Amino acid sequence: MKRSNIGFTLIELVVVITILGILAAFAVPKFIALDTQARIATINGLAGSVKSAASLARGLAMATGNPTTVPMEGATGAGVTLTNNYPDGTATGIANAVNSNNTGDFTFTAGNPAMWTKVGAPNPPTCAVEYTPAAAAGSTPSVVVVTGGC
Repeated sequence: MKRSNIGFTLIELVVVITILGILAAFAVPKFIALDTQARIATINGLAGSVKSAASLARGLAMATGNPTTVPMEGATGAGVTLTNNYPDGTATGIANAVNSNNTGDFTFTAGNPAMWTKVGAPNPPTCAVEYTPAAAAGSTPSVVVVTGGC
């Protein structure tokens, strides 16, 4: 009479658990870093949107001949307020041009520089996009990406 064993031996189970533990030790840090990389990518995307919105607003100002306010699609109120043919650092300026106030991903603070901080970042003030309006006629605004606290 033959006896047939079904199942795994204790040694086989220990080897499999050890291999899974080793794989987890290398994989978990990679997955932990993904949220930081995602926040940095989001900040970089917003910086591109800010640069594009400022350029579009300037183009509209030059095309319409109105250096103080331009209507932009998606902008609320009277349009985007400008200083030196670029959006200013207020909620009716660059924030209105970017139209990122309603997403819940960022907190906008008007000023010089105006700043969007990433909601949910470990250190939001250092996970941000800063927009400094054009200082004088003929100069360009500055967009700075800060990712140290993402």
